[in-house]
Amino acid sequence: MHIFHSLGHVFGGTLLIAGTMVGVGMLALPVATGEGGFLPAAVIYLLCWLFMLCTGLLLLEVCTWMPKDANLITMANRLLGPVGKNICWVVYLFLFVTVMIAHVVGGGSVLSEICGCAIPSWLAMVIYVVIFSPVVYLGTKWVDRLNITLMIGVAVSYFLFIAVSYNHVDPTLLKRADWSKAWLALPVLFTAFTFQVIIPTLMTYMDRNVKKVRLSIILGTSIPLVVYLVWEFLILGIVPADGPNGLTIAAQKGWNAVMPLKELLGSPIVFAIGKSFAFFTMTTSYIALALAYLDFLADGLKVQKKGIKKVMLCLAVFVPPTLVALTYPHIFITALSYAGGFSCAILFGLFPPVMVWVGRYIKKQARNPQLPGGKAFLAMLILFVLVELGIQVAQEFMK
Repeated sequence: MHIFHSLGHVFGGTLLIAGTMVGVGMLALPVATGEGGFLPAAVIYLLCWLFMLCTGLLLLEVCTWMPKDANLITMANRLLGPVGKNICWVVYLFLFVTVMIAHVVGGGSVLSEICGCAIPSWLAMVIYVVIFSPVVYLGTKWVDRLNITLMIGVAVSYFLFIAVSYNHVDPTLLKRADWSKAWLALPVLFTAFTFQVIIPTLMTYMDRNVKKVRLSIILGTSIPLVVYLVWEFLILGIVPADGPNGLTIAAQKGWNAVMPLKELLGSPIVFAIGKSFAFFTMTTSYIALALAYLDFLADGLKVQKKGIKKVMLCLAVFVPPTLVALTYPHIFITALSYAGGFSCAILFGLFPPVMVWVGRYIKKQARNPQLPGGKAFLAMLILFVLVELGIQVAQEFMK
């Protein structure tokens, strides 16, 4: 029974991490990488996965230095001081608001399509939030249970989508390769490969068992990498980059990757399974991110998650993003780009190596390294994220 309980924790943690990653970002990946082509996208996928895996393990190391229930605000304050804490507050709030907006927009859009467009998109957004917000209020165990069910839905719809769409793949579309445009997708990729937000929550959930959390991180991030690559192969092999229903137009209209299938294939089965897959992936990451957001606010505001205080925290998590989504219903891709390009890059790309540098070499924390390489490797990670930030800033100037 002890072994089963232990493996159950790792299994649940693995699915929470995979569910956090395999979500709204995945639906935007083919749209963001379409102009670059399949091979460049695959290379950048691998690079981003390795980078985010490294920073996730570094954040786990920081968690081992902190008290129970400490979140990023506490970590930044203890290691980087008031300036780091204030930057963390601003960037973290921006991240969650933008990603939650994208989830509400995307979830409402998919729910509306599932209902045959019988309900308007604004009402679909409201219904989507009302259905799933109570689960987050009930806490980690309820999110874990629902997440396992949703991940089963993700797996079933994913394999069904592969089965019904594989014959529609055109190998000539996969030969497209424009490396100069491929790197422009990095901001969205950063969003899709972000999972670090759930690590402090997992530390509490797994009773601060570092080995369990570490194993969950490795397994939980590897699953989405494979899922992403197959998904990219299918969508880029079916939907051309150019044309009236191509991925370039989809990016301009703020569509997710499933929407062009409706116009191109004319196959109700493929589109129906694609909608189901989009719904499950969107919802798995929505509830996991909302849970992490709740924990972040509770830690940052030093509020106990009980009674009316927890209700107010939940309102802060769900209401503002929903209002923005209702006001700007075509903000899907833009929200994800800003979230990844700035917020994810700073919080989960830059902060972990910087905090570990300060903790290891300045504050001389107890050594419990989760990643080898020393200062040289930390400097390389910092340089990579600075390049990504440069790409995002350059894109903004080009606009």
